[in-house]
Amino acid sequence: MDLDLTWLLWGLPLAFAAGWLASRFDLHQWRLEGRRAPKAVFRGLNQLLNEQQDRAIDSFIEAVQNDPDTSELHFALGNLFRRRGDYDRAVRVHEHLLARGDLSQKDRDRAQHALALDFLKAGLLDRAEAALRQLEHSAFADEARQALLGIFERARDWPQAIAMAEQLDKEHTGAYQLRLSHFLCEMAATASKRQATDEAMQLLEQARTRAPDAPRPHVEIAALQQSQQQPDAALDTLLALTATHPQTLPLVAHPMAQLAQQTGRSQAVRARLEQLQPTPPSIDVTEAIAGLSTDPTIARGTYLRHLESEASLVMAARWLAGESLGGTQQQALVLRALDQATQPLKRYRCAACGFEAKQYFWQCPGCQNWDSYPTRRVEEL
Repeated sequence: MDLDLTWLLWGLPLAFAAGWLASRFDLHQWRLEGRRAPKAVFRGLNQLLNEQQDRAIDSFIEAVQNDPDTSELHFALGNLFRRRGDYDRAVRVHEHLLARGDLSQKDRDRAQHALALDFLKAGLLDRAEAALRQLEHSAFADEARQALLGIFERARDWPQAIAMAEQLDKEHTGAYQLRLSHFLCEMAATASKRQATDEAMQLLEQARTRAPDAPRPHVEIAALQQSQQQPDAALDTLLALTATHPQTLPLVAHPMAQLAQQTGRSQAVRARLEQLQPTPPSIDVTEAIAGLSTDPTIARGTYLRHLESEASLVMAARWLAGESLGGTQQQALVLRALDQATQPLKRYRCAACGFEAKQYFWQCPGCQNWDSYPTRRVEEL
């Protein structure tokens, strides 16, 4: 029986034509999708430059749908959601990335870090801590430890904050001795509230050893000594502090004046305050000097000398309080108006974020930075 090869003559060209058409169709689709994705990306970048975040997000979502395997588009989209405050969608984007089996280890660590930042910005500290701990052996390890330190500070978990700061300090990723001193002072404050004065004093001595140049341990030790009915020891602590760190004088001038009156050392302390009065003069130091003067005329002269060196509405109000303004009722009205006007000028202002407060803070309640408050009042800045 002869083999009929006629069907091969027809079949081969048809198969070739079908394969060629299929390849052309796939190539056309690939080119079409490739053109759509870059256009959406470029459109999104342009909208970002024009500060149109909502429209940029829509463009990036379109780009991700056209090219779902591109991790960079997912990272860009997740970062946009986070910056916009849409933390739920940012978390979903980064969790979707982590669920992919074809993601490289580098991109996986990057997605894990981004997810931790999503939780951190959303205030989900427990989930942020768990996500950050998974980055221990990654390229983001240092950043993760610093973020964990911030979490422990916000949670006021000082033992864990100390352990993390010591680890960072050993790895030479920054100087953390001053922050360690603050952490020990915070623990001492907690112990003092429990009436555990011996424990509090030990912690403060450790804080002073950690950071000998830090003023806070000396200030806290003096306050603890005063609470233990040791005014002479407390005053000596503050005098020693101002001798080595005169820039702290405005912060401790009032406690020094109070302790001087308790110990009968007003004249010596007043002389020290006058000797160390900075230039331009400090409102707090001037008030402390005036408070140690038994003669009202001498006190008013102290305010006047301040005004001669530096214009100050606060000092002007203090000086006017001793002047006769033509009647008790009229004088009370004027002094009340001046007191109301000077209240905002007596506040402390954070140099990092501008948060203002009536009292001095070692850690800003607004931005959580340490030692960001100058020792001078708003009027003096």
